[in-house]
Amino acid sequence: METRTSWVLKNPIAHRGLYNFELPENSIPAFENAVNHGFAIELDVRIIDDNNIVVFHDEKLSRMTDCDGYVSNLKSSDLADIKLDKTEFGIPTFEKVLETVNGKVPILIELKKAEKAFTLEEKLLDMLKCYNGDYAVESFDPFSMQYFYKNAPTIMRGQLSCYFHHHDVDAPRRELKLLKKLKCLDISHPDFIAYKVTNLPNKYVKNAGLPVVAWTIKSELQAQKARDICDNYIFEGFIPKLDTSDN
Repeated sequence: METRTSWVLKNPIAHRGLYNFELPENSIPAFENAVNHGFAIELDVRIIDDNNIVVFHDEKLSRMTDCDGYVSNLKSSDLADIKLDKTEFGIPTFEKVLETVNGKVPILIELKKAEKAFTLEEKLLDMLKCYNGDYAVESFDPFSMQYFYKNAPTIMRGQLSCYFHHHDVDAPRRELKLLKKLKCLDISHPDFIAYKVTNLPNKYVKNAGLPVVAWTIKSELQAQKARDICDNYIFEGFIPKLDTSDN
């Protein structure tokens, strides 16, 4: 029976698209590659200076481009001149990604923290209203998910978390401790938990009693272990087998 969380729990989800040495993460060809292989897509969204939404993981440009500076300071007119990982491919707008995927596979959208509260959430929600395809949102920020709970409760929500030993989430230590223990679920009201696989299993996830998506699986061996402790997983660096039992 199909349920609210059916697609996000069914088959592995490609982390930042199905990327490789030739196709950079969070790029249009990486998303096209995921579509061609039939994988749902996980991607990261940020809002830039002119209130456009782009798909890019890091807060800074330096790891994935030859440029310095913060993504939030970019304008749409800058995007054509910035190339990803020494390739010909640029930073895509979220609008372009929606046009590319076009409902062919589901999308799991991770919202990165914006400087102005809820500007990203508001803009994203407005763009998704006309999108004809399966999608869900997730964030480390429980208040980001609370925004969707209050303003668009039919959109599936995921609460991201981990043990934060080396994670770069910008938040006070006390807040990270509460987030690690999932003491925020009465704020975010998630449909599923997305938790770092190396921190699983744990009592916090077990006590939450919600479906669990593990991140990020990097080998078939790790995938086999994850299948025993999670409902689904986000992967990179290899191509797992799809479940075709219902096809």
